[in-house]
Parts: sequence; C-alpha cells; structure tokens
Amino acid sequence: MKNLKCYATVAWCVMVLSLLSFSSCGTDDSNDSSENSEIEVSTVNTIATASGTWRVSSYIDDGENETSDYNGYNFTFGDNGVLTATNGTETLVGTWSVTQDNDSSDDDGSSSNDVDFNIFFNVSDDNDFDDLSDDWDIVSVDANMIVLIDVSGGDGSTDRLTFEKN
Repeated sequence: MKNLKCYATVAWCVMVLSLLSFSSCGTDDSNDSSENSEIEVSTVNTIATASGTWRVSSYIDDGENETSDYNGYNFTFGDNGVLTATNGTETLVGTWSVTQDNDSSDDDGSSSNDVDFNIFFNVSDDNDFDDLSDDWDIVSVDANMIVLIDVSGGDGSTDRLTFEKN
C-alpha cells in the first residue's frame, strides 16, 4: 500500500510538471511588442469600422502626454478609407488603412511582417493632427480599444496612441 501511494504521488508530480511545461510552450501573447503576428488586417478593419465613434484616450508623443490636443473629437473610420474627426464645430477629413507590412527595412525599427494602422491628415506641420499622420504599429486591438505605437527613427523614442470606443 505504501508503494502504491508513492507511485501515485510520483505520477501526480510528473503530470503537474508536464502540464506546466506544455503550458509554457505556447506563443508569446504579450502586447509589449509592436509586432503582433496574430492580428489580422480584416479583423482590424471590421473593428475600426463598426458602428459608433472613437476618441483618443491617450496620446504620448516623445514622452509628453498630449492627449488633451484631441479632447472633444470623435473619430469615424469609414469603410471607404475616409477618416473623419469632429468636435461639433470643426471637422477634419483624412484617410486611414490597415496594411500588412512585409518590408524588412521598416522605418520604425521593428521586424518585418507587422500590421500597420496608417493615418493621414493633410494639414500643416504645426497642426496637432499632423502628429497622428503616421504608419503606426498595432500593439493590441479589440472591440473597445485600439493601441498603436511608433518608434521614431532618429532618437528611438516611442509614441503611443490609444483610441477607445465612445
């Protein structure tokens, strides 16, 4: 009987260790990286264009919080690639797209095959919306939030833009 308990204990330990080993063999689902190969272009398009508007809940530019530059603006990502930002009195129209970036010499220093969220507003350099014009890397996306980053080529700083569903 004593040997049976010993074998059962050993078998239980082997099973637990095996489960722990297998659970650590999966893919890395962390959102710390700008390259998230699990993100599909079509999924991002569907989420961004779903009914309703978005707001900038956070914008960090070279370490400075500039979220307030976009307070009161609601963003609409149109099916046709038209991006509209309005605060009730002013409306800015730009373009947006989601693309698979297969360029191994990516301008932001990330590795190839990432998904880019492209935003463009045709405004002057001193307009706050010019800061949003970029090919952003997608960190994470779900029905309520889109988190984007851009690593500056020159100084290596990271800009972070977060849209939240209204």
